[in-house]
Amino acid sequence: MSRLTRAFRRFPKTFWAANTMELFERWAWYGMFMVLALYLTGSRDTGALGFTQAQKGMLMGTVVAILYFLPVLTGALADRIGYKKILVVAYVILASGYFLMGRVTSYSAMFFVFLYVAVGAALFKPVISASVSKTTDDSNSSIGFGIFYMMVNIGAFIGPIFAGKFREISWNYVFIMSAVIISLNFIVLLFFFKEPQREASDEPLGKSMLSALKNIVITLRDWRFLLFLIIIIGFWSMYNQLFYTLPVFIDQWVDTTVLYDKIASFWPGLASVIPGASEGRVNPEMITNIDAFYIIIFQIMVSTFVMRFKHLNAMIGGFFVSAIGIGLMFAFNNVFFLFPAILVFGLGEMASSPKITEYIGKIAPADKVALYMGCSFLPMAGGNFFAGILSGSVYGSMSDKTNLLVNELAQKGIDHPPLSDSFTQNDLFSLAGEKLSMTQSQLTSFLWEQAHPEKIWMVFAGIGMATVIAMVLYDRLVISKKN
Repeated sequence: MSRLTRAFRRFPKTFWAANTMELFERWAWYGMFMVLALYLTGSRDTGALGFTQAQKGMLMGTVVAILYFLPVLTGALADRIGYKKILVVAYVILASGYFLMGRVTSYSAMFFVFLYVAVGAALFKPVISASVSKTTDDSNSSIGFGIFYMMVNIGAFIGPIFAGKFREISWNYVFIMSAVIISLNFIVLLFFFKEPQREASDEPLGKSMLSALKNIVITLRDWRFLLFLIIIIGFWSMYNQLFYTLPVFIDQWVDTTVLYDKIASFWPGLASVIPGASEGRVNPEMITNIDAFYIIIFQIMVSTFVMRFKHLNAMIGGFFVSAIGIGLMFAFNNVFFLFPAILVFGLGEMASSPKITEYIGKIAPADKVALYMGCSFLPMAGGNFFAGILSGSVYGSMSDKTNLLVNELAQKGIDHPPLSDSFTQNDLFSLAGEKLSMTQSQLTSFLWEQAHPEKIWMVFAGIGMATVIAMVLYDRLVISKKN
């Protein structure tokens, strides 16, 4: 019997239950999240909400930032109340929250419903990772967390595929799908998940959560660690543009019909089932989703390659490669060029992202590993918040197609009604096409050449390069001097 086979047989039923629930949760989350920016900013006559880029960025960035901060508290809550009880609450919140996201239409209602969903996700996150940790040991933890990471990416890959097909029927079906998929976890939880061993405590719940916050504050007094976390915010701010901005950029500026035609010419059957086929194109989420596909294929090879480098060097190299990739994604409007650009970005992500968590575990004092690992969520929170600003007001002013068209029409003295339920974004573009005697394709090319929306690449890549420089200085001036 091989070592791998023995390791697999040692995993208890709860380990596989936790991984299955992770797969379904990621399916539900990414099925919704990969298309959320499109739903929030799409033309109202398509069933989308027609929010501005700034509104989208503030909603997504603020809520997801809160989601990544809350595990500091929800982890302590789960340890006291019990994993099963917390998961039941999480699934009730997530299922009802996803359903409500497809029903509300005002900005304030969507903000609060999405925040409600974020609370459910924050309850779920620490419980599943802790369950995997408690059902593995030194002999199989590496394989165990490798399986866990693979489940994350399989769910992240599957979700947008289904979402892309469902949104062709109705945007509401996307959120119903997420509600149904997360509800499958009730079955896994009730019949296959066994409560892992937890340490008993007589400390009041409120005091436990307050202690968790105090411990985080104490941990952040390690100024070297705090500086590292602040630098990492730059990477996450750049990385999250894959979800916050790239789907919108593709939808607005990239002609995916040529990709669909190419697929249809050599594999008509595949072309007929691709999300977007009804319009003779490939939906943006299918292209951005290729990042998860690359991770499933290449993560083990990349991880094996970067094992030979120091943690900080691997991160610096990964950040540098990702910065190049993010720049290439937004510098051109050729759909075929996006595939190698996302690959470059993904290789950098695969080299650096796992190393961040690994490095935190390595530098943590022996008696504070859990505290330091708990802080690993904080730069993700900050990164999401700043990613929202970048994809919101910054993208809106520099690259948003609707804003650029409004400015162009104003310069030419062409009047139009304000955007509303009765005069949508699509109505605006139809009016502009008539007034300027251009087809929609010609109008897109005209705005691209006149306004240069691709300049946003310098912002995103610049943040990545600034993070690289900051990390190099951190390595040479802080870590090397310490040693």
